[in-house]
Amino acid sequence: MAKKKGTTLEPLGDRLVIKPVQQEQVLASGIVIPDTAKEKPQQGEVLAVGPGKRSDDGVRIPLEVGVGDRILYKKYTGQEIKIENDDLIVLEEREILAKVII
Repeated sequence: MAKKKGTTLEPLGDRLVIKPVQQEQVLASGIVIPDTAKEKPQQGEVLAVGPGKRSDDGVRIPLEVGVGDRILYKKYTGQEIKIENDDLIVLEEREILAKVII
């Protein structure tokens, strides 16, 4: 469950809630790229995961990511929502490209 000051999001099925991670972009020359010129982030931190998708036999298939994982996701994907000044994205597990190991 993703809790934000009184609001709780509990994703269903194979969905998850992520908070996009903004990466500061600085060129080799030291110039900082302003927010208006930046592309959408493609990395996020997982805040909540659903119980998993059901197979054809009714067995739950758990997600491969967990709360706290950092992921790389498709550029224009998921449902963007705003809860109490926080930008979050709800997306399906299939829209995840990889886990980011730091």
